[in-house]
Amino acid sequence: MFNFLKPKEIRYASRSPRWKDLRREHLAKYPKCSACGKTKGLEVHHIKPVHKYPELELDPLNLITLCDNQCHLTFGHFMDYKSWNKDVEHDCAVYYSKVKNKP
Repeated sequence: MFNFLKPKEIRYASRSPRWKDLRREHLAKYPKCSACGKTKGLEVHHIKPVHKYPELELDPLNLITLCDNQCHLTFGHFMDYKSWNKDVEHDCAVYYSKVKNKP
C-alpha cells in the first residue's frame, strides 16, 4: 500500500528544536536566493526532504536558500510540494548565472 503525504504534511513536517537556530545561521551565511539572488522573503530548503531523510534535517550540506516568491516552489519542488528536485543546487546555479548575465 502506498503512503501518500498531503502537501501540508510535507511542507510543515515536524522539526527538531534546533531547526530555528540552524535556519537562522544558514540565512546569515547564505542571505540570498540561490536561483534569482533576491534577499527578501527567503526559505531554507532541504535538498533531500525531511519526510524522506529525517536524519539529514540538521545537516548544513542538505540546505539551500530559495526565495518564497517562486523559486522555492519552482526549483525546489517542480511546482508540486509532493515532489522535490534532486538537482536543485545545479539547476539554481545555472539559472542564477543566466539571471546575473542577462542582456
